[in-house]
Amino acid sequence: MFKTRYQYNPESLSYIAVKRGFKYYLSVGLFYLFFGGVLGVAYFCAFIYLFDSPEEKKLKRENQELLSQYEVMNRKLDQLEVVLADIQVRDENIYRVIYEADSIPTSVRKAGFGGVNRYENLEGLSNSELVISTAKRLDVVTKQLYVQSISFDEIIDLARRNREMIQCVPAIMPISNRDLRRTASGWGWRIHPIYKIKKFHEGMDFSAPVGTEIYATGNGVVEMVVSSYSGYGKHVRINHGFGYQSLYAHMDAFKVRVGQEVKRGDVIGYVGNTGTSTAPHVHYEVICRGKKVNPQLYYFQEDLSAEEYEKMISISSNTNKTFD
Repeated sequence: MFKTRYQYNPESLSYIAVKRGFKYYLSVGLFYLFFGGVLGVAYFCAFIYLFDSPEEKKLKRENQELLSQYEVMNRKLDQLEVVLADIQVRDENIYRVIYEADSIPTSVRKAGFGGVNRYENLEGLSNSELVISTAKRLDVVTKQLYVQSISFDEIIDLARRNREMIQCVPAIMPISNRDLRRTASGWGWRIHPIYKIKKFHEGMDFSAPVGTEIYATGNGVVEMVVSSYSGYGKHVRINHGFGYQSLYAHMDAFKVRVGQEVKRGDVIGYVGNTGTSTAPHVHYEVICRGKKVNPQLYYFQEDLSAEEYEKMISISSNTNKTFD
């Protein structure tokens, strides 16, 4: 029951009872209803933004677990990259050196992924930057592992062919020279005996009488038999495979033809004095992957002692024994 309200009338100096109708009470009710609604919405919004629902708490917990897993994955990728880098160093500096295989360019090992955006479906996600960076690292490591796997396949194949390669590498002297007396001029700068100018001697000379047998220094296929009145004169070049070739110059006569297969120790011709030569001898060269190299480094089938090897180098270093 509502209490009766009174209003003071200054004219009559008395209190008069105030009568309120339905509209008054309706407006008061609507006011309280509106105020209550606003207050309810405010409480609801505050609850929504300040307090997580059970489902939100579950999702946040799962999200945090995923972030932790990504962090663990990135730490494992760090370790994997270190191990992979060590394997690549070993591959380049040990295995490929032993078998004289071509190096794998860094551009191939570290190549990225071009073309369309491979990670477009990961954009716009929560923590998408972390997810995309991890995915990129994983893809790069996966590709490097693939390249390394192909490299090891090649090394394994080379290892299986190692026996064949040992037979093919030019590894003996081109003439019989057990006492080293036929060693003449070696690798390096010399005064040319004809032109009298300083010239780099890209091979090794062995003096011997005309007609002395010349041997193939490794298994291979004869790829060149040339008769010339200048330069190398009559000369033969053998392709040994595995990136090796050998050349025998200033010959008197041949005993092989182009395309013929030869074995180490086979007679391929005879010592002469043809071309630009001042005395009977054989000029011998070893070419590795298109580059001429010092033949002295390849006499490992000669069973030379350390003293004999040093003596050979000493003799071949004499600049007065140059024949071409």
